[in-house]
Amino acid sequence: MEQLQQILDQALQQFAAIGDETELEQVKAKYLGKEGSLTALLKGLGKLSAEERPAAGARINQVKQSIEAALQQRRDALQQNKLAQKLAAEALDVTLPGRGLGTGGLHPVTRTLERIEQLFHSLGFATAFGPEIESDFYNFTALNIPENHPARAMHDTFYIDPQHVLRTHTSPVQVRYMEAHQPPLKIISPGRVYRFDSDATHSPMFHQVEGLWVDEEISFANLKGVVQDFLQRFFERDDLRVRFRPSFFPFTEPSAEMDMSWKDGWLEIGGCGMVHPNVLKHVNIDSEKYLGFAFGLGVERLAMLRYGVNDLRLFYESDLRFLKQFN
Repeated sequence: MEQLQQILDQALQQFAAIGDETELEQVKAKYLGKEGSLTALLKGLGKLSAEERPAAGARINQVKQSIEAALQQRRDALQQNKLAQKLAAEALDVTLPGRGLGTGGLHPVTRTLERIEQLFHSLGFATAFGPEIESDFYNFTALNIPENHPARAMHDTFYIDPQHVLRTHTSPVQVRYMEAHQPPLKIISPGRVYRFDSDATHSPMFHQVEGLWVDEEISFANLKGVVQDFLQRFFERDDLRVRFRPSFFPFTEPSAEMDMSWKDGWLEIGGCGMVHPNVLKHVNIDSEKYLGFAFGLGVERLAMLRYGVNDLRLFYESDLRFLKQFN
Protein backbone atom coordinates (compact mmCIF):
# COMPACT_ATOMS: atom_id res chain seq x y z
CA MET A 1 0.00 0.00 0.00
CA GLU A 2 2.78 2.43 0.90
CA GLN A 3 4.44 1.67 -2.44
CA LEU A 4 1.23 2.53 -4.31
CA GLN A 5 0.84 5.80 -2.46
CA GLN A 6 4.46 6.70 -3.25
CA ILE A 7 3.89 5.93 -6.94
CA LEU A 8 0.75 8.11 -6.97
CA ASP A 9 2.41 11.02 -5.15
CA GLN A 10 5.46 10.85 -7.41
CA ALA A 11 3.32 10.76 -10.57
CA LEU A 12 1.24 13.75 -9.46
CA GLN A 13 4.37 15.79 -8.68
CA GLN A 14 5.99 14.97 -12.01
CA PHE A 15 2.85 15.73 -14.02
CA ALA A 16 2.47 19.11 -12.33
CA ALA A 17 6.07 20.09 -13.11
CA ILE A 18 5.92 19.22 -16.80
CA GLY A 19 5.31 22.05 -19.31
CA ASP A 20 5.46 20.13 -22.59
CA GLU A 21 2.97 17.63 -24.03
CA THR A 22 5.65 15.41 -25.54
CA GLU A 23 7.49 15.15 -22.24
CA LEU A 24 4.22 14.39 -20.48
CA GLU A 25 3.59 11.38 -22.71
CA GLN A 26 7.10 10.13 -22.03
CA VAL A 27 6.56 10.32 -18.25
CA LYS A 28 3.22 8.58 -18.63
CA ALA A 29 5.07 5.48 -19.90
CA LYS A 30 7.03 5.38 -16.64
CA TYR A 31 3.83 4.51 -14.79
CA LEU A 32 1.35 3.14 -17.32
CA GLY A 33 3.55 1.79 -20.12
CA LYS A 34 4.38 -1.90 -20.72
CA GLU A 35 7.37 -1.57 -18.42
CA GLY A 36 5.72 0.96 -16.07
CA SER A 37 5.65 0.62 -12.30
CA LEU A 38 1.87 0.10 -12.07
CA THR A 39 1.95 -2.42 -14.90
CA ALA A 40 4.60 -4.38 -12.99
CA LEU A 41 2.42 -4.43 -9.88
CA LEU A 42 -0.56 -5.71 -11.90
CA LYS A 43 1.59 -8.46 -13.35
CA GLY A 44 2.66 -9.41 -9.80
CA LEU A 45 -0.90 -10.04 -8.59
CA GLY A 46 -0.57 -13.66 -9.58
CA LYS A 47 2.00 -14.20 -6.86
CA LEU A 48 -0.46 -13.17 -4.10
CA SER A 49 -2.79 -15.55 -2.33
CA ALA A 50 -6.39 -15.81 -3.42
CA GLU A 51 -7.48 -13.87 -0.31
CA GLU A 52 -5.06 -10.95 -0.89
CA ARG A 53 -5.49 -10.67 -4.63
CA PRO A 54 -8.92 -8.88 -4.86
CA ALA A 55 -8.06 -6.10 -2.41
CA ALA A 56 -4.62 -5.54 -3.94
CA GLY A 57 -6.05 -5.48 -7.46
CA ALA A 58 -8.74 -2.99 -6.48
CA ARG A 59 -6.18 -0.68 -4.88
CA ILE A 60 -3.85 -0.83 -7.89
CA ASN A 61 -6.75 -0.02 -10.25
CA GLN A 62 -7.79 2.87 -8.03
CA VAL A 63 -4.28 4.35 -8.17
CA LYS A 64 -4.16 3.72 -11.92
CA GLN A 65 -7.45 5.65 -12.40
CA SER A 66 -6.12 8.51 -10.27
CA ILE A 67 -2.94 8.69 -12.37
CA GLU A 68 -4.94 8.59 -15.62
CA ALA A 69 -7.24 11.36 -14.38
CA ALA A 70 -4.27 13.50 -13.32
CA LEU A 71 -2.63 12.81 -16.67
CA GLN A 72 -5.71 13.94 -18.61
CA GLN A 73 -6.10 17.00 -16.44
CA ARG A 74 -2.50 17.99 -17.14
CA ARG A 75 -2.99 17.40 -20.88
CA ASP A 76 -6.01 19.73 -20.88
CA ALA A 77 -4.08 22.38 -18.95
CA LEU A 78 -1.15 22.25 -21.37
CA GLN A 79 -3.49 22.54 -24.37
CA GLN A 80 -5.26 25.50 -22.80
CA ASN A 81 -1.91 27.20 -22.16
CA LYS A 82 -0.86 26.56 -25.76
CA LEU A 83 -4.10 28.01 -27.09
CA ALA A 84 -3.81 31.06 -24.84
CA GLN A 85 -0.27 31.71 -26.08
CA LYS A 86 -1.40 31.40 -29.71
CA LEU A 87 -4.32 33.75 -29.20
CA ALA A 88 -2.06 36.28 -27.47
CA ALA A 89 0.40 36.13 -30.38
CA GLU A 90 -2.37 36.54 -32.96
CA ALA A 91 -4.41 39.10 -31.09
CA LEU A 92 -6.75 41.18 -33.26
CA ASP A 93 -7.95 44.57 -32.17
CA VAL A 94 -11.58 44.48 -33.29
CA THR A 95 -11.96 48.18 -32.55
CA LEU A 96 -9.65 49.11 -35.43
CA PRO A 97 -11.40 50.20 -38.65
CA GLY A 98 -11.45 47.56 -41.40
CA ARG A 99 -9.03 47.76 -44.28
CA GLY A 100 -11.83 47.34 -46.82
CA LEU A 101 -11.55 46.37 -50.46
CA GLY A 102 -10.53 48.75 -53.19
CA THR A 103 -13.32 49.60 -55.61
CA GLY A 104 -12.76 49.42 -59.33
CA GLY A 105 -13.69 52.03 -61.89
CA LEU A 106 -14.51 52.33 -65.55
CA HIS A 107 -11.76 52.81 -68.11
CA PRO A 108 -11.84 56.29 -69.68
CA VAL A 109 -12.57 54.76 -73.09
CA THR A 110 -15.48 52.82 -71.62
CA ARG A 111 -16.77 55.97 -69.96
CA THR A 112 -16.53 57.77 -73.30
CA LEU A 113 -18.39 54.97 -75.10
CA GLU A 114 -21.18 55.08 -72.53
CA ARG A 115 -21.48 58.84 -72.90
CA ILE A 116 -21.60 58.56 -76.70
CA GLU A 117 -24.31 55.89 -76.58
CA GLN A 118 -26.42 57.88 -74.11
CA LEU A 119 -26.27 61.02 -76.25
CA PHE A 120 -27.16 59.24 -79.48
CA HIS A 121 -29.96 57.33 -77.76
CA SER A 122 -31.43 60.68 -76.80
CA LEU A 123 -31.41 61.55 -80.52
CA GLY A 124 -33.35 58.38 -81.35
CA PHE A 125 -30.48 56.13 -82.46
CA ALA A 126 -30.48 52.44 -81.51
CA THR A 127 -27.22 50.56 -80.87
CA ALA A 128 -26.14 47.62 -83.06
CA PHE A 129 -23.19 45.27 -82.68
CA GLY A 130 -21.41 42.78 -84.93
CA PRO A 131 -18.46 40.34 -85.01
CA GLU A 132 -14.90 41.61 -84.78
CA ILE A 133 -13.68 38.89 -87.16
CA GLU A 134 -15.36 39.78 -90.44
CA SER A 135 -15.57 38.22 -93.87
CA ASP A 136 -14.05 39.97 -96.85
CA PHE A 137 -17.57 40.55 -98.19
CA TYR A 138 -18.89 42.52 -95.22
CA ASN A 139 -15.67 44.39 -94.48
CA PHE A 140 -14.96 45.41 -98.08
CA THR A 141 -17.12 44.19 -100.97
CA ALA A 142 -20.54 45.08 -99.53
CA LEU A 143 -19.17 48.56 -98.77
CA ASN A 144 -18.32 49.20 -102.42
CA ILE A 145 -14.65 48.24 -101.97
CA PRO A 146 -14.22 45.33 -104.42
CA GLU A 147 -11.08 43.25 -104.67
CA ASN A 148 -8.07 45.20 -106.02
CA HIS A 149 -9.80 48.51 -105.29
CA PRO A 150 -7.09 51.03 -104.27
CA ALA A 151 -9.10 51.99 -101.18
CA ARG A 152 -8.20 48.65 -99.61
CA ALA A 153 -4.64 49.90 -99.23
CA MET A 154 -5.97 52.49 -96.76
CA HIS A 155 -7.07 49.67 -94.47
CA ASP A 156 -3.78 48.05 -93.47
CA THR A 157 -5.07 45.28 -91.28
CA PHE A 158 -4.75 41.77 -89.85
CA TYR A 159 -5.99 38.84 -91.94
CA ILE A 160 -7.11 35.61 -90.23
CA ASP A 161 -7.14 33.82 -93.58
CA PRO A 162 -7.61 35.00 -97.20
CA GLN A 163 -11.35 35.49 -96.63
CA HIS A 164 -11.50 36.75 -93.03
CA VAL A 165 -10.03 39.79 -91.36
CA LEU A 166 -10.08 41.64 -88.06
CA ARG A 167 -12.56 44.33 -89.03
CA THR A 168 -11.04 47.67 -89.99
CA HIS A 169 -14.17 49.69 -89.18
CA THR A 170 -17.63 49.09 -87.72
CA SER A 171 -19.31 49.75 -91.10
CA PRO A 172 -19.91 45.99 -91.59
CA VAL A 173 -22.39 46.21 -88.70
CA GLN A 174 -24.41 48.68 -90.77
CA VAL A 175 -24.53 46.23 -93.69
CA ARG A 176 -25.60 43.36 -91.44
CA TYR A 177 -28.27 45.53 -89.82
CA MET A 178 -29.67 46.69 -93.18
CA GLU A 179 -29.84 43.04 -94.34
CA ALA A 180 -32.08 42.21 -91.38
CA HIS A 181 -34.19 45.40 -91.18
CA GLN A 182 -36.11 47.59 -93.57
CA PRO A 183 -36.03 51.42 -93.52
CA PRO A 184 -36.46 53.67 -91.70
CA LEU A 185 -33.19 52.78 -89.92
CA LYS A 186 -31.38 54.84 -87.33
CA ILE A 187 -28.45 53.18 -85.56
CA ILE A 188 -24.97 53.64 -84.18
CA SER A 189 -22.42 50.82 -84.19
CA PRO A 190 -19.68 51.23 -81.56
CA GLY A 191 -16.87 48.72 -81.09
CA ARG A 192 -13.24 47.70 -81.47
CA VAL A 193 -11.52 47.86 -84.84
CA TYR A 194 -8.03 46.92 -86.00
CA ARG A 195 -5.45 48.52 -88.29
CA PHE A 196 -1.68 48.26 -88.54
CA ASP A 197 -0.83 51.60 -86.94
CA SER A 198 1.02 52.47 -83.74
CA ASP A 199 2.21 55.89 -82.60
CA ALA A 200 1.16 58.67 -80.24
CA THR A 201 -2.15 59.14 -82.07
CA HIS A 202 -2.76 55.63 -83.50
CA SER A 203 -3.12 52.14 -82.04
CA PRO A 204 -3.36 48.69 -83.73
CA MET A 205 -6.62 48.29 -81.84
CA PHE A 206 -8.93 51.23 -81.24
CA HIS A 207 -12.63 52.04 -80.96
CA GLN A 208 -14.97 53.54 -83.49
CA VAL A 209 -18.58 54.60 -83.39
CA GLU A 210 -20.36 54.84 -86.70
CA GLY A 211 -23.82 56.19 -87.34
CA LEU A 212 -26.39 55.35 -90.01
CA TRP A 213 -29.76 56.93 -90.82
CA VAL A 214 -31.77 55.64 -93.79
CA ASP A 215 -35.18 57.07 -94.62
CA GLU A 216 -37.15 58.59 -97.49
CA GLU A 217 -36.12 62.21 -96.96
CA ILE A 218 -32.57 62.38 -95.61
CA SER A 219 -30.04 65.02 -96.61
CA PHE A 220 -26.67 66.53 -95.76
CA ALA A 221 -28.53 69.04 -93.61
CA ASN A 222 -29.78 66.19 -91.36
CA LEU A 223 -26.25 64.79 -91.18
CA LYS A 224 -24.71 68.10 -90.16
CA GLY A 225 -27.45 68.77 -87.63
CA VAL A 226 -27.00 65.38 -85.92
CA VAL A 227 -23.20 65.62 -85.79
CA GLN A 228 -23.18 69.20 -84.53
CA ASP A 229 -25.82 68.52 -81.88
CA PHE A 230 -23.91 65.47 -80.65
CA LEU A 231 -20.54 67.25 -80.47
CA GLN A 232 -21.98 70.29 -78.70
CA ARG A 233 -23.56 68.06 -76.04
CA PHE A 234 -20.54 65.76 -75.77
CA PHE A 235 -18.13 68.64 -75.12
CA GLU A 236 -20.78 70.76 -73.36
CA ARG A 237 -20.12 73.74 -75.64
CA ASP A 238 -23.01 75.49 -77.35
CA ASP A 239 -20.59 77.60 -79.40
CA LEU A 240 -18.94 74.57 -81.02
CA ARG A 241 -19.32 74.63 -84.83
CA VAL A 242 -18.97 71.94 -87.50
CA ARG A 243 -17.83 72.20 -91.09
CA PHE A 244 -17.53 69.67 -93.93
CA ARG A 245 -14.65 69.38 -96.39
CA PRO A 246 -14.98 67.35 -99.62
CA SER A 247 -13.30 63.96 -99.38
CA PHE A 248 -13.56 60.40 -100.70
CA PHE A 249 -14.91 57.22 -99.14
CA PRO A 250 -15.96 54.29 -101.35
CA PHE A 251 -19.15 53.65 -99.37
CA THR A 252 -20.51 57.22 -99.43
CA GLU A 253 -21.19 59.68 -102.24
CA PRO A 254 -20.76 62.57 -101.80
CA SER A 255 -18.27 62.23 -98.95
CA ALA A 256 -16.75 64.71 -96.51
CA GLU A 257 -14.31 65.10 -93.68
CA MET A 258 -15.89 66.55 -90.54
CA ASP A 259 -14.08 69.34 -88.71
CA MET A 260 -15.11 71.03 -85.49
CA SER A 261 -14.04 74.37 -84.12
CA TRP A 262 -11.41 73.83 -81.45
CA LYS A 263 -9.40 76.47 -79.62
CA ASP A 264 -8.28 78.95 -82.31
CA GLY A 265 -8.83 76.76 -85.36
CA TRP A 266 -10.43 73.63 -86.78
CA LEU A 267 -9.81 70.00 -85.84
CA GLU A 268 -10.67 66.95 -87.97
CA ILE A 269 -13.04 64.73 -86.04
CA GLY A 270 -14.19 62.06 -88.51
CA GLY A 271 -15.58 61.17 -91.92
CA CYS A 272 -19.12 61.13 -93.30
CA GLY A 273 -21.27 61.17 -96.41
CA MET A 274 -24.46 60.03 -98.08
CA VAL A 275 -24.70 56.22 -98.33
CA HIS A 276 -23.56 55.07 -101.78
CA PRO A 277 -26.34 53.49 -103.90
CA ASN A 278 -24.16 50.39 -104.43
CA VAL A 279 -24.17 49.76 -100.66
CA LEU A 280 -27.98 49.98 -100.57
CA LYS A 281 -28.13 47.65 -103.58
CA HIS A 282 -26.11 44.97 -101.72
CA VAL A 283 -28.78 44.89 -98.99
CA ASN A 284 -31.79 45.13 -101.32
CA ILE A 285 -32.87 48.64 -100.33
CA ASP A 286 -34.32 50.75 -103.14
CA SER A 287 -31.90 53.66 -103.59
CA GLU A 288 -34.49 55.50 -105.70
CA LYS A 289 -36.86 55.61 -102.73
CA TYR A 290 -34.51 55.76 -99.75
CA LEU A 291 -31.51 57.92 -98.94
CA GLY A 292 -29.18 57.66 -96.02
CA PHE A 293 -26.15 59.17 -94.39
CA ALA A 294 -23.32 57.59 -92.46
CA PHE A 295 -20.54 58.96 -90.29
CA GLY A 296 -17.62 57.63 -88.26
CA LEU A 297 -15.93 58.99 -85.15
CA GLY A 298 -12.83 57.79 -83.28
CA VAL A 299 -13.73 57.12 -79.65
CA GLU A 300 -10.16 57.50 -78.36
CA ARG A 301 -9.82 60.83 -80.14
CA LEU A 302 -12.98 62.11 -78.44
CA ALA A 303 -11.68 60.83 -75.09
CA MET A 304 -8.28 62.50 -75.61
CA LEU A 305 -9.95 65.84 -76.36
CA ARG A 306 -12.44 65.61 -73.52
CA TYR A 307 -9.89 64.60 -70.89
CA GLY A 308 -6.87 66.51 -72.20
CA VAL A 309 -4.75 63.41 -72.95
CA ASN A 310 -1.96 63.99 -75.48
CA ASP A 311 -0.84 60.39 -76.14
CA LEU A 312 -3.27 57.65 -77.18
CA ARG A 313 -0.97 54.92 -75.84
CA LEU A 314 -1.58 56.02 -72.25
CA PHE A 315 -5.05 54.46 -72.44
CA TYR A 316 -3.57 50.98 -72.92
CA GLU A 317 -0.47 50.91 -70.72
CA SER A 318 -2.50 49.77 -67.66
CA ASP A 319 -0.85 52.40 -65.45
CA LEU A 320 -3.16 52.82 -62.45
CA ARG A 321 -1.67 56.21 -61.67
CA PHE A 322 -3.08 57.40 -64.99
CA LEU A 323 -6.37 55.48 -64.97
CA LYS A 324 -7.38 56.46 -61.41
CA GLN A 325 -7.69 60.08 -62.49
CA PHE A 326 -10.90 59.26 -64.34
CA ASN A 327 -12.78 57.72 -61.40
